[in-house]
Amino acid sequence: MTQPGTTAPQQGLRTANEMLLIMGSAPLQMQKNYPTREAAEKYVDDYLARTMAATDANNLIYYVDASRNYDPSKNLAKITVAVMWINSADDFINPPELGLAQQQVKLMPRAKFVLLPITDATRGHGTHTVASIWKDYLVQLLKESQSTH
Repeated sequence: MTQPGTTAPQQGLRTANEMLLIMGSAPLQMQKNYPTREAAEKYVDDYLARTMAATDANNLIYYVDASRNYDPSKNLAKITVAVMWINSADDFINPPELGLAQQQVKLMPRAKFVLLPITDATRGHGTHTVASIWKDYLVQLLKESQSTH
């Protein structure tokens, strides 16, 4: 018999990984890449096998909890360097329809907010890992930053 608290709560860990998959994905991209029930189920099964093997339950609790109460808004006015805040319209974790970024970007004197439309290339919250989608904005930011020095 295993002592309570000595093994990872597998069902809780599985559910957390399932939620992270949903939150970090984009419906358009998922439908494009996995258009059939069989393809979608295989993707989810493979994802869960990979993440369940690599995810420590305590670490997951820690890093989710660390972001749960994160609120940089009270210090945004202190950011005086040029900033480009980019979000994708299909981001479930930072939903643009709430208007938070559009309002908070105004607190930073040299910041600009860009909302990328949902396209065949965006990946919801994961769009930040696809540089080809936002690289032109980075180039623009770097050019503007050079011209101010």
